[in-house]
Amino acid sequence: MVELKTDTSIDAMHVAGQVVGRALTAVRQAADVGVSLLELDEVAREVLREAGASSPFLGYRPSFAPTPFPAVICASVNDAIVHGIPTRYRLRDGDLVSVDCGAALDGWVGDSAISFVTGRPRPSDLRLIETAERALAAGIEAAVVGNRIGDIAHAVGRICRTAGYGIPAGFGGHGVGRRMHEDPEVPNEGRPGRGLPLRHGMVLAIEPMLVASGKDGYHEASDGWTLRTNDGSRAAHVEHTVAITETGPRVLTERR
Repeated sequence: MVELKTDTSIDAMHVAGQVVGRALTAVRQAADVGVSLLELDEVAREVLREAGASSPFLGYRPSFAPTPFPAVICASVNDAIVHGIPTRYRLRDGDLVSVDCGAALDGWVGDSAISFVTGRPRPSDLRLIETAERALAAGIEAAVVGNRIGDIAHAVGRICRTAGYGIPAGFGGHGVGRRMHEDPEVPNEGRPGRGLPLRHGMVLAIEPMLVASGKDGYHEASDGWTLRTNDGSRAAHVEHTVAITETGPRVLTERR
């Protein structure tokens, strides 16, 4: 069931979303060659602590997971698409890093993700990230009252496919509210004019995931969480929590 949020609730979700935005900004600033993924996780933890927020990631255990998630960020490097567990791995020159983070504050959740390169970037990585950001922007632009879920999915997928990138099947965005994952699902590819109508008060996480090689295949790593590309090619993941309103889409996790 899709819960429609009141304007007051959306304002409260924006407060939680701003905590996420600050956490991701802090992580991006701290990320450098030689910094470990665990150190980045601690940076995000400190932002949550200062805000009095908790993490919807920490201890999360969906049905597919062998163990509860042990961190407040997902840190996915190079061929890892999503759900990477922060480890002692130290970032190297040219690593492509995707960081996903959430915050729960006063009963409401924000969820967002960024991708970036540490050190000297490959031009191909910058193109991949830029395309992911364009796909996210297109999805947000389609998130208007009167459209349907399929319009968001089509907008995201068209940007990705036109650029020649792969889209991992079965993974995409979702509703957000009191819980991190709520109805409806928001695919990263689909047919326009199909699916659930978008209404004022719906809040969605829109999150393109792109595979550089153009292939869609992926597999689950031995940790039971991380999804990696089958061919070892690089991946990017970006995300915003977005409210559907009568005046247009409202991004609740913007970064300043």
